[in-house]
Order: sequence, then C-alpha cells, then structure tokens
Amino acid sequence: MPVPMPTSADPPSTGRAIQGPPTGAADPPASEPAAHEPAHAPATGPVRWGILATGGIAETFCRDLALVPGAEIAAVGSRSTARAAEFGARHGAARTYGSHAGLLSDPDVDVVYVATPHPFHMEAVLAAIEAGKAVLCEKPLGMRASESEAMVAAARRRGTFLMEAMWMRCTPGVRRLRSLVDEGRVGQVRSVQADLGDQLSTDPAARWQNPDLGASTLLDVGVYPLTFVTMLLGEPKALVGQAVLSGRGVDNAAGLVLTYDSGAIATVTCSQHARTGSTATVSGDRGRIEVAAPIMAPPSLRLVATAGDDPDPELFTDPIIGVGMAHEAIEVHRCLQAGLTESPLVPLDETVLVARLLDQARQACGVVLPGDR
Repeated sequence: MPVPMPTSADPPSTGRAIQGPPTGAADPPASEPAAHEPAHAPATGPVRWGILATGGIAETFCRDLALVPGAEIAAVGSRSTARAAEFGARHGAARTYGSHAGLLSDPDVDVVYVATPHPFHMEAVLAAIEAGKAVLCEKPLGMRASESEAMVAAARRRGTFLMEAMWMRCTPGVRRLRSLVDEGRVGQVRSVQADLGDQLSTDPAARWQNPDLGASTLLDVGVYPLTFVTMLLGEPKALVGQAVLSGRGVDNAAGLVLTYDSGAIATVTCSQHARTGSTATVSGDRGRIEVAAPIMAPPSLRLVATAGDDPDPELFTDPIIGVGMAHEAIEVHRCLQAGLTESPLVPLDETVLVARLLDQARQACGVVLPGDR
C-alpha cells in the first residue's frame, strides 16, 4: 500500500514533553527477544543492496535507503530491462538486470530487498535464499501461513538472514511504546485498539482490486494493525471478523476482535476506501498510551496515568528518518554486521504467527484468494 507520511500535527499543549534521542541505529532494549546466534561471519564495510522489482514500494524504500549511512544500491533487477535501467538511474544503482536471476547471481549483492506483489514473494525469496543472499521481503511475507512457514524454514536450513519488511516494528516511536509497556507504565494491558486506512484506487484494473495479484485489505493494510496488537499481546485464544467485499470478493474494509487468555481484548480495523484516523490506543489498569498517526511511524506518544497521584500526561516524541522505512534498513545492517540470521525486532516466529492470524481473519471474513482451494 502507499506509505502514509508521518503527520506534523501539533501535539497536545498539556503535560510534560519528553524529546527522545535518535534511536535509528541503537541496540534493541534489553526487554526485546534475543536474536539467533551468528551463523556466519559478520558483514564489514558498506552493505550492498539488490532491489528486486521496481514498483511504488521499492521507490519509497530506496528514497529512505539513501538516508542510511553505509547503504549502497549495488544492483536492480526487474523483468523489464528498460524499467530496471530507469529505476537504477534514479537511485544510483551500479548495475541493472532485466531478470531476477541476473540480480541474484551478482556476487556484489549482500542483501536482496524483495518488492514484488505478494503472490510472487515466495518464488523470489526462495531463489534468493538458494543463492546465499540475505533477504528483506515486503509484507506480508507470504500469501498464507504455509508460504511464510516454508520461507522461514528454508532460511533457517541455509543459515541465511531473512526478515519481513515490517518497518513499523523498527521505528523509534513503536520501540519506545514497547519499552513503556514492558516497564509497566500502563500496568497490565487490558485493551488495544489499532486502526489503519487509506484511500486506494477503486479502478478494477488496479492491483488493489485484482485477486490474482493478492488484492486484500487484510493483507495490504490490516497486516500493520494486526502486527501491532500481536506485538503487544501475543497469540489470541479467539478471533472473529467481518469484511466489506467487492463484487470480485476483495475485502475493501475489515474489522477484527481478538480475545486473550490474559483477559485482554483487541480490535483491529482496516480500510482501503477511507483515510481513517490510523491511530492506536494501548490501555492498562494503570494508564493508557495514545499513539499518534500513522501507527507505523508515530511522531508522538501520549501517556496518561489513570491510577496513582500523577495525573499530568507525558508526551514522548522521537525523530523519524525519512518516512520510517529507513529504520528497517538500519536494523538489517545491524543484524548483518553482528552476523545474525534473524532480527530481534522483527522475529520470524511472530511473522509466522501473524500470517496464521491473517489466514484465520480471511476465513472469518469470507475472503478467498487464488491458491486457497
């Protein structure tokens, strides 16, 4: 989906404001899960990227990648020689290829960014893994859980780095949110509400309306708020949902309710026909955190205490590099330089869990994609 820009709305004027330091290249907080042990020698020097596919999301990623120290676009691969050349010229690529295979055979590519439509992720990712390349793959990693599981298993067998491009989990505001929750600032989390919506094309020829290209608001948009609630609450005991379907069976909007053994409840709403508030609220028995839009790269968090004698809200702001996708590239660099095969910020087990929940959500909402039967 088009990447919403961080908002520049003025924060509330009341409460204590806390300006955070740049956290783009910082190590993960101690509360975050440990990464897998290094399986190969750490990368040294610049990280050389290969860009596989040249659509809109690749354009946005490469603009952010230009802001990351030590990042080089070594090569671009597309099924069209002309598109590869044009894209490479715009972004300063050293070489371009008119095939994906050409890119994957380039010995000077350290990590491949897979930016194809998601029905083609598995083919590209498995080929990159077989070629011994580290991989950052756009979200969702697979069309369904079985595909995500197969890619994760292949990367683990090969000892090759793999990460879903869930850049939300790497942005400073979301990392601070996790730290505040882990520190107990809201107490026991009882409720999480997460929303994301954008106004995408309704043209029947657009990818967003073509089931053969994986059109699904749950997969394109809902993956963000569903990842958001899963990041905080883990695996639910139950999930129910409803969707608004087009004549071709595409879910143009959806809503989910998830319940948990802890007693918590979460709601997820997503739309590709309305530019919604795209905010989130995390509420516990001692306070709540109001997450400013967009939830993928919130410019601010507002912590409101609801217990004790500290009624003044705290406002936290953290700098965002580019639109926020730069932070996932920084995390890839950090992992490769440490010789890690999985990111502690975007753990593969949670990527697979979200894929399974997306399968459940589509089933609950009556969304059928090619290959489901």
